Amino acid sequence: MTTAKICGLSTPDTLAAAVRGGASHVGFVFFPPSPRHLGFDQAAALAGQMSQAAARVGVFVDPDDTLLDQAIAAGRLDALQLHKTGPERTAAIRARTGLETWAAVAIKTRADLDAVRAFAGAADRILYDAKTPPGAALPGGMGVRFDWGLLDGYRHPLPWALSGGLDPTNVAEAIRRTHAPIVDVSSGVESAPGVKDVDKIAAFLQATRP
Repeated sequence: MTTAKICGLSTPDTLAAAVRGGASHVGFVFFPPSPRHLGFDQAAALAGQMSQAAARVGVFVDPDDTLLDQAIAAGRLDALQLHKTGPERTAAIRARTGLETWAAVAIKTRADLDAVRAFAGAADRILYDAKTPPGAALPGGMGVRFDWGLLDGYRHPLPWALSGGLDPTNVAEAIRRTHAPIVDVSSGVESAPGVKDVDKIAAFLQATRP
């Protein structure tokens, strides 16, 4: 069975829609250049409205320990999703925090999958994400997808999740094509950058069910 992570949530109503719709994970972004960035007070308020129905995943770009500590405390985080963070640093963060750790790997070509094996023993899960254009301000959340066929026959060294350009119209096909255990969406359930849409969240989660 495939479960879903709704990433970049920032308001009580959209968080409630994700949990109500059956999301297994919700993502809180701690990266100021992102339109989905949360302050610690915002993260604490959102975490406070939740039951344990969904796991809270903090999303970071090469974070330092101070940011991690503050975000973990504020968001009551269950897991960490690390972008642009190498295997050695990922392993150190995992050991220091004791939290489930996801390593995001940007994919455009089959050769990009070569980077994944270095995270065996360093991370708990790989997030296959689409490689953003050169010079892009954000490492993800831009609605870009990669060729799912690149995963055909690939032996995953770790548990994994699929991200990059997913939305309510294509997620069922993505699941059928890749058999992803978790699908992750951000911009695909927005009406504008950083503005989540409760109806799109509901539609996405409905589309993930067989």
